[in-house]
Amino acid sequence: MKVYSTHFILKGKSDYKDLAPVFPDILKLFLEEIGQMPDEEEILQMFIELNMIDLELNRKPEGYNRKGKFRMVFPMDRKEFYIKTYNKSNDMGRIVEGIKGLLDSGGINYDVKQNDNIEFD
Repeated sequence: MKVYSTHFILKGKSDYKDLAPVFPDILKLFLEEIGQMPDEEEILQMFIELNMIDLELNRKPEGYNRKGKFRMVFPMDRKEFYIKTYNKSNDMGRIVEGIKGLLDSGGINYDVKQNDNIEFD
């Protein structure tokens, strides 16, 4: 199975807690772009709150791993998050550019790395 991903790697002193001010906007942008914005505001707020609790405590949050063509993943072993999909898509570029803009506006120090076409068994 092929996976396409874009990684946002936190650099220097940037840490999970630094994502807290911009994370609600990142999650909203992500959900809007992938067409999975919840119908009820309470559900959206629950997703945001669950992640914000961890971010504010400088811990790895859950991200957004529901069924769909895209996922937002925070790996266990490194300070980063990434967007992945199993189908190459033009939507990825819009999502990445939107997230980069939000990270920049939040003053977060990061690098972006593309992992196109990684094969998993």
